[in-house]
Amino acid sequence: MLNTFRTVDHAAATALVEAGAAHVIDVRTPGEHAELGHIPGSWLIPLDLVVSAASVLPHDGRPVLVYCEHGVRSVAASRLLAQAGVGEVLNLAGGMAAWSGPRDFGASPLRGPAAWLIDNADLLPRGGKVLDVACGRGRQALLLASAGFDVHAIDRDEDAIQFLQATADRLGLSLSCEVVDLEAETIPDLPGPCDAILVFNYLHRPLMGALRAALAPGGRLFYETFTAQQAQQGRPKNPAFLLNAGELPGLVAPLSVLRSREGEFDGRFVASVVAG
Repeated sequence: MLNTFRTVDHAAATALVEAGAAHVIDVRTPGEHAELGHIPGSWLIPLDLVVSAASVLPHDGRPVLVYCEHGVRSVAASRLLAQAGVGEVLNLAGGMAAWSGPRDFGASPLRGPAAWLIDNADLLPRGGKVLDVACGRGRQALLLASAGFDVHAIDRDEDAIQFLQATADRLGLSLSCEVVDLEAETIPDLPGPCDAILVFNYLHRPLMGALRAALAPGGRLFYETFTAQQAQQGRPKNPAFLLNAGELPGLVAPLSVLRSREGEFDGRFVASVVAG
């Protein structure tokens, strides 16, 4: 049976927010979120990225409250989240234009897909095959499959792969999933040639050659993961999973680095490249 959503009034929504009894998602643009104000503690996942929300929302039994400015975009977002299998989805009637509860102003980090991917989406090929490596629950894979790419996602976590495939099937997306031990004694052959390869929050240095080999001529490698400074913030702490300062461009060589950054972004120490 297909999940559905229901619309709630502001009194019900206010009670949920004040009690901390719901996960709250703002599907407006970053500008609206910052300048028009947002419900305190809400996640910013704009409508065009909301397909990724299914993979990042906590599964703790709390409902998901969705809002926009006037209650129109939130209907589309709520319908999609319900179709994706998210538990209880609530749409805020009238949106923030009618909200009289607490309101914060200012920017918030983008939730859902990685900001590095969104900020450099102009370097993605126009369609084609995408390989999402160490995909987890598929925040990148779901987004690109919804954008028309033919996505293959791999991870060693069988539960995550089962979740991702079930979600993609509910949404009718061109997305295939596979359980692959990327750190096996024998480095696995990666399916290719791929027009784009994505690697986020994962580092296994012996895999770099296989990544380069799986990339089609003219393809793009989007890679971002933690640097050694991240250990001061908590996890990960194992040096095997942390980049040294300035290391990433050398790891992707002989691919040419088209864009790069390194430092602290949204409270995380990372290095990022797009190479091809």
